[in-house]
Amino acid sequence: MNDIQRLLITGGTGSFGKAFVRTVLARYPNLQRLVVFSRDELKQFEMEQEIGPKDYPGIRYFIGDVRDVSRLKRALEGIDTVIHAAALKQVPAAEYNPFEFVKTNILGAQNLIDACLDTGVKRVIALSTDKAAAPINLYGATKLCSDKLFTAANNIRGHRDIRFAVVRYGNVMGSRGSVIPFFLERRKTGVLPITDPAMTRFNISLQEGVDMVLWALEHTHGGEIFVPKIPSYRITDVAQAIGPDCEHPIVGIRPGEKIHEEMITASDSFNTVDLGRYFAILPQSAKYSREHYCSLNGCKPVPAGYAYNSGTNPDFLSVGQLRALIAEHLDPSFSV
Repeated sequence: MNDIQRLLITGGTGSFGKAFVRTVLARYPNLQRLVVFSRDELKQFEMEQEIGPKDYPGIRYFIGDVRDVSRLKRALEGIDTVIHAAALKQVPAAEYNPFEFVKTNILGAQNLIDACLDTGVKRVIALSTDKAAAPINLYGATKLCSDKLFTAANNIRGHRDIRFAVVRYGNVMGSRGSVIPFFLERRKTGVLPITDPAMTRFNISLQEGVDMVLWALEHTHGGEIFVPKIPSYRITDVAQAIGPDCEHPIVGIRPGEKIHEEMITASDSFNTVDLGRYFAILPQSAKYSREHYCSLNGCKPVPAGYAYNSGTNPDFLSVGQLRALIAEHLDPSFSV
């Protein structure tokens, strides 16, 4: 990231955006311009009170929506690096309001690609989700479409010096709407509802997600979907970690939910490589030979039929580890 001078992040006032902005400003004090692009004026106002131009002269807050390509182009003037974190994400809301998710997650992705191609951007990293692998809900389907748009955008870059790639990871510990903060809030009621006792999820900290995006910026050749090697947790262990004395009634899964999440399907295995800390799903293109990619990056192909699933993942967090992570990342005063 040494050559990055001017960066824009869509959805920059969200949980990831805030952590990313703080990390970039701390690690790269010579960054000339950092544009926080989002549509929520209140969140922008509140974030600017904490991270404003007075202390960081290069930061700017742009109100805008990825559905508006002309506003994107204006915001991208002079920008060389883009992180795309803007998305509608709530699974039940997507089932009820499907086309709103299509307009933001799919059409918004294409708007951003077009705007980046037209404004001289050099690197684009789009955030994805484990729900985009073999999706069964509308949210996951829109993110799979978005992933395909970003990876295929490399096919139309022509002679431009631009690379598009995707970072796909699991549930971010403590993100809005996720189970851990929900349980922390509900434990005072004495009841922690369990959707299904067999349910598992991948887990990644916010900082690990930020660090992975910065790594992808440095290492992408263009077209990869990068996937981290991260632990899983059982929903019952989360309930035990947070509220061992609470009731744990079984309430059933919500529409569009899976029992286990996938990040690499068996069908993906034929074009997936193991990079050590991460996997990379390569585009299904004659341009991309796994063998050639591995010769350039010192990686190795995964076995045929390999799938990366939160239920079969060999690395699971224990109840004690979950408690320690909650205290470290969410609430220093947390105790059971």
